[in-house]
Amino acid sequence: MNGSLLTVGIAKIVFGVVVGAVGIFLGLRIVHLLTRQRDAEEQLGRGNLAIGILEAASLLSLGILVQNAVQATFDALDLLHRDRGFSSRMLVHFAFYGSIHVGVSLLVGATVIAIGTALFARLTRGVDEMGEVRRGNAAPALVLAAVIVVLALVTAPGLRTTLDGLLPIPELQRDVVPMPS
Repeated sequence: MNGSLLTVGIAKIVFGVVVGAVGIFLGLRIVHLLTRQRDAEEQLGRGNLAIGILEAASLLSLGILVQNAVQATFDALDLLHRDRGFSSRMLVHFAFYGSIHVGVSLLVGATVIAIGTALFARLTRGVDEMGEVRRGNAAPALVLAAVIVVLALVTAPGLRTTLDGLLPIPELQRDVVPMPS
């Protein structure tokens, strides 16, 4: 048994659960603010399918983006701490960089939801989309949900590269290109 790998794995699981829980909580709050849904919980309790669809798609989109943040953090920090024994400094690095990555991802996710909502409003100029969603009309909620999820899917690779750029990834010798003299 590799105790160091086991400890790091458990730390990653805990980090993933915490990020998921915080992401869900913040994600729903962001969705409520952007869609001006002050009574979303009440609407869900009354069975408003349209609100449920929109919230589910928003959480899925945030999950897609935050998953990239968690994976980028783990990949880069695994590289940084490769061939080293376990240390508390390693966990501090994971927490620090992971928090930055998740924060940036949630910000990008909120922006994607806002852009998706604005784009959808421009595509359907004669319809009060949010009014229809509040009334329980699932049709605009489904289309808006698809717009938000598609934006998250096509944004995720760029977010991943951006997050990789935020980490102190060591320069590998094979990446160094000699300058001609």
